[in-house]
Amino acid sequence: MNSPLIGVSTYLVDSARWGLWDLPATLLPAGYSRLVREAGGLAVLLPPDSPQAAASVVARLDGVVVAGGPDVDPARYGAGRDPRTGPPAPERDGWEAALIGAALESGTPLLGICRGMQLLNVALGGTLTQHMDGHTGPEGKSGVFGSHTVTPVPGTRYASVVPGDCTVPTYHHQAVDRLGAGLVASAHAADGTVEAVERPGPGWVLGVQWHPEMGDDVRVMAALVAEAARLAEPLAEPVP
Repeated sequence: MNSPLIGVSTYLVDSARWGLWDLPATLLPAGYSRLVREAGGLAVLLPPDSPQAAASVVARLDGVVVAGGPDVDPARYGAGRDPRTGPPAPERDGWEAALIGAALESGTPLLGICRGMQLLNVALGGTLTQHMDGHTGPEGKSGVFGSHTVTPVPGTRYASVVPGDCTVPTYHHQAVDRLGAGLVASAHAADGTVEAVERPGPGWVLGVQWHPEMGDDVRVMAALVAEAARLAEPLAEPVP
């Protein structure tokens, strides 16, 4: 059987430099495609596009990953902007919200990572805490990942994938506040921060607050890829 095709959303930036070039670009840290590959999938990048195209794109995929990135626009959950909230990224917000909606509608396995988990929560009517301390890297060092322990909630899908405490790479200053409709918290940090959410039921829907692509633990991605592969299997021919 072919490896399942996993779509991963990307950044859209005004300027990126490589070789002789400094141009607008769609880009993604290589850790995402590496993690998909190590989990047994094939990664395809999903740069921001028209939200109306999301359903047809998702229909061609076996799984969807909404990647980390800029803060979700607080207008999407009816909040004013905290001064510490980053500038809006409307192209990504609209595109990734549409990808999430299409994956939920079609039953395509869905994994949200950091911003992806936050946008999943917002897409289902939840809200975010716009700023918190202690979940980025070492104090005073921007762009350096930190780590902390995540504890699963017994009986959840996440706990079936990672059954015990796990130290994870982390870098975020926003977090889930009120859970979106149908979501449950499936892991927490020591300070009570929601570190994973999922939607119980037949569909495979999970969000994690940390950055598995920055570490070597493939279990979460492998669970997504395994479910994508299972759903992609052709139905067995009836025995005559």
